[in-house]
Amino acid sequence: MENLKKEWLTEGLIDFEYKRYMLLAYLQNTKASFKRIELYPFLSDLVDHYQRLLTVKESKTIINASFPKELTEEGLKKLKLTYRKVVEDDVVMREIESIIEFALPQFKTSLDEGAFIYDYVESNCELSPVGLTSLYTNEGYLFIAPPPQRETNVYRYQVSIFGNANDPIRTLNTEYVMTTERSLANSYENIKLQLIKQNALLPNPSVYLITSRMNFPYTSTLMPIAKRLLIKHISKPV
Repeated sequence: MENLKKEWLTEGLIDFEYKRYMLLAYLQNTKASFKRIELYPFLSDLVDHYQRLLTVKESKTIINASFPKELTEEGLKKLKLTYRKVVEDDVVMREIESIIEFALPQFKTSLDEGAFIYDYVESNCELSPVGLTSLYTNEGYLFIAPPPQRETNVYRYQVSIFGNANDPIRTLNTEYVMTTERSLANSYENIKLQLIKQNALLPNPSVYLITSRMNFPYTSTLMPIAKRLLIKHISKPV
């Protein structure tokens, strides 16, 4: 099982052994992905599943609300939307609690493994500005150069900010521009100058370079970690 639905806990058959099989099959695929140093999308999914289970454990009302509802016969007669819960069985609720108690440490173990790999990859990456950095850092270019760093992948990035000034949430959108070969005649600074000539809308862009000392899977590991490194750097208080 490659994916685990967000509603896996309350969807379908509520049976401990069945849900245990579902979970272990999913985590087996996750472990295989981590062995290949492929972090995404499994790592972000694990975080989401773990947080959801914690929320459900802390609030049983969420469990009740997650089950389907049907109109009662009395409600139909009175033409009112009177609902009766399909599941009001203490046995079922105890089954769900058993599933949660089993699943939480399983998710936590996989999360710890993913976090260890993430830290290892991040420690082997380095972020540096290319040329002078603009005061406006929410838009610019991101260079990613995997080893042996002969080729550089160039992206245009833009930061979107949500929430409020006290607790802003930043997301990074990237658009692939090109892949170019670096040489003595085509340095990172020269690549930046080419981009400025090609795009008059960004006359003085912020440009950041991320290099990796080791060869990690690009799409599933290096690229998403590079984006997170850039977000972390941009979010630092001046």
